[in-house]
Amino acid sequence: MSDVSHRPGDIRGHPDAPEMSQRYSRMLETRGVAAVEELVILAGIYAAIAAWVVHFAAAQPELALSNLITGIALAVLGLCMSMAPERSQDLNVVVLLLGAWLIISAWVVPPTDAGTGAIVSNVITGACVCLFALTAGGLLMSKSKNRRTG
Repeated sequence: MSDVSHRPGDIRGHPDAPEMSQRYSRMLETRGVAAVEELVILAGIYAAIAAWVVHFAAAQPELALSNLITGIALAVLGLCMSMAPERSQDLNVVVLLLGAWLIISAWVVPPTDAGTGAIVSNVITGACVCLFALTAGGLLMSKSKNRRTG
């Protein structure tokens, strides 16, 4: 019969300790990236509801629909990227493009002038999304460079 009693002490002698340590350090390396991706989720939610918050949904229904679709896409991408930040480098390009779309959509989508509130809201939200995507991409690139050299 084996001894299953609990013994206090460290687990350095455990056969899985090195693997657990490596997995934990990889998780800590990508934690900052996941935090940035969570900001993408919040920006996506804001982009989705901005037409009703800034009150341009009735005057510009096409822009409101564009923001709703873009915001939902950003929130879903941010969620996927925050779940697996080490695999999200390719999706950062999509997030960057969606941020650029938010910036220019106020002039491209509506048949008439979008109004100052819609333009300012879309430009600021799009710029934040682009900044988040570039920051996450830079963090991922620096982490992968450190992993290769270190």
